[in-house]
Amino acid sequence: MKIYDDKHIKNVAFVGAHKSGKTTLAETMLFEAGLIKRRGLVENKNTVSDYHEIEQERATSVFATPLHTEWRNYKINILDTPGLDDFVGEVAATMRVADAIAVLVNAQHGVEVGTEVIWNYVDRFARPTLFVINQIDHPTADFEESFRNIVELAGKNAIKIQYPLVVDGAQCIIDVLKMKMYKFSPEGGKPEKCEIPEDQLDIADTLHNELVEKAAENDEALMELYFDKGTLNEDEMREGIKKGMLNHELFPVFCVSALLDMGSGRLMGFIDNVAPSAADLKPEQTVEGDTLTCDNDSPTTLFIFKTLYEPNLGQISFFKVKSGAVNQNDKLENARNEETETLNQLYIMDGKNRQTVEKLSTGDIGACIKLKYTETNDTLRTKGSNHTIKPIAYPAPRIRKSVSAKNKKEEEKLNDALKKIHSQDPTVVVEYSSELKQVILSCQGELHLATIDWTLKKIYGIEASFEQPKIAYRETIQRSATTSYKHKKQSGGSGQFGEVHLKIEPWQEGMPEPEGFNIRGKEEIELSWGGKLVFYNCIVGGVIDARYLPAVLKGILEVMEEGPLTSSYVRDIRVMLFDGKMHSVDSNDISFKIAGAHAFKKAFLEANPKLLEPINELSVRVPEELMGNVMTDLQSRRSIILGMDSDGKYQTIKARTPLNEMYQYSTTLRSITQGRGSFSTQFASFELVPGNIQDTLINKVS
Repeated sequence: MKIYDDKHIKNVAFVGAHKSGKTTLAETMLFEAGLIKRRGLVENKNTVSDYHEIEQERATSVFATPLHTEWRNYKINILDTPGLDDFVGEVAATMRVADAIAVLVNAQHGVEVGTEVIWNYVDRFARPTLFVINQIDHPTADFEESFRNIVELAGKNAIKIQYPLVVDGAQCIIDVLKMKMYKFSPEGGKPEKCEIPEDQLDIADTLHNELVEKAAENDEALMELYFDKGTLNEDEMREGIKKGMLNHELFPVFCVSALLDMGSGRLMGFIDNVAPSAADLKPEQTVEGDTLTCDNDSPTTLFIFKTLYEPNLGQISFFKVKSGAVNQNDKLENARNEETETLNQLYIMDGKNRQTVEKLSTGDIGACIKLKYTETNDTLRTKGSNHTIKPIAYPAPRIRKSVSAKNKKEEEKLNDALKKIHSQDPTVVVEYSSELKQVILSCQGELHLATIDWTLKKIYGIEASFEQPKIAYRETIQRSATTSYKHKKQSGGSGQFGEVHLKIEPWQEGMPEPEGFNIRGKEEIELSWGGKLVFYNCIVGGVIDARYLPAVLKGILEVMEEGPLTSSYVRDIRVMLFDGKMHSVDSNDISFKIAGAHAFKKAFLEANPKLLEPINELSVRVPEELMGNVMTDLQSRRSIILGMDSDGKYQTIKARTPLNEMYQYSTTLRSITQGRGSFSTQFASFELVPGNIQDTLINKVS
């Protein structure tokens, strides 16, 4: 395969709503360039992308799939992404390595919910972006309405490069950059290049002039040239458009029929000639704060942006060459663990098809297999260099489930499978909670969860159960209590004896020392589950030997690890041990540990014990017109509304909501807002559980 330099490699991510035609357009571009002899169809399950069994079964993209095509001495790497929000992690990963973004819009539906959701990511990454209005040949297509939707979404810097027209029953595309009309046969394919019809000249001239002005706005030299000549030639316009795209201030709009191969060649030509390459982008800053030079002469730096497990190949690691060049059999160091990896073979991947190459240049995307020490987000680099690529920031999970194998003998097999799923998709977070004694799986939504379940069944042969996870409550007290406990056990020979007297109180940061006690020692224990235990030695007269105090403390801590109300962790208490008795023969550590535990538990139950529940900070972004329904739902979940911020047509609601009320919130919000709402959440604090709910929880345990 030809080796391309950094200026002739273009990496474009196809993003857009479900069914906008991303996979079909990618297939058409590969066909148009002659890389495949026959175009597949999604419904026929024979496209180069969407080759996984689950994608063919569901007729929708689940994974981001790297492809490539070659067009007029340029190499275009296409990253075909899913359109459903549950798989947004795949979109985040591809945007991290794409040099430009193509947002596809279905001309039948305009800017849909999925487009709005994905645009938030596009706008945040601020990558050069163009829009492609697809299915212009469909009887219900409305190009102008779709364009108006794009302007509402991206602003007035969205500018037409093309618009569709039907002439004598033939589908045509008028290109106002080249000022030509392309006329297609009903079967699509190579168009006839024509002059623009007279009745369209005024419209085309107006759009051309608007494009000239937009192109000139992005460069002072071009602006002066425009003032001098009153126009710009095609090359000058390309330069201005490219600079506008680099500044994320100009969004060219194209039109195609991906299914009938109308306009794909012209789109590829624009990507070749105008869309920025990796070398055109602003230099990347490394974790170390250095600037990464994007050229072949620098030390080699690869960024692993995606991992896949294929039954016949094992682990496939996809990478982008961030600097330098990589050759077959290169030995590179993993920046995370300093292990050396040998890249025995380099591949260009087109779906499940792979092509061996000997070298890849800066800016290119490739793959290698069976790396031993490397995961997604890792940097592989020339030994001695000090460059680490900043990791992909994946969206936080939105739903949580406890997961277990239906066949208990398969628990270990399940854990191994979940580790591989997480490695392949870092938005799937798996952790074992020793507190809840459950494996907790967190992901993006119910559809995401369904694909995980499918993978466990079909790929790993495991039947799994997904349930509502337990809630990690905390127990504490609201008033002081004083009590004593005597442990006495006699069974022939030496027995057990220990007696303790103690007082417990709620602990708060900055509170004064307890009064009325002779404090001889103080131990502050930061509890691993949050909060504190403050233990005071107030023993006078040696009624309890100092060597037994650690045993008393140990007994108290054991009760705090499994609280008296619901077996939840206990926190924020101080204990004053002020009296007791011991026996010269029968007293020992176990006696005082038991006495301390029973005394603490007895005092705890007398000190108005209360349950604390985890409260999350919730940020919900919703269309303004749907705010009322969302607010009503939040209030039904015991939320406290903290405020609202305006964001264009959207409102962001800030609230504090009990974690117990967040179960299935993702599904509910999607239903209430027709998929247009989004939210993020994080732990805030523990707060008192209302009395009626506490009674219910305690009754469940008992």
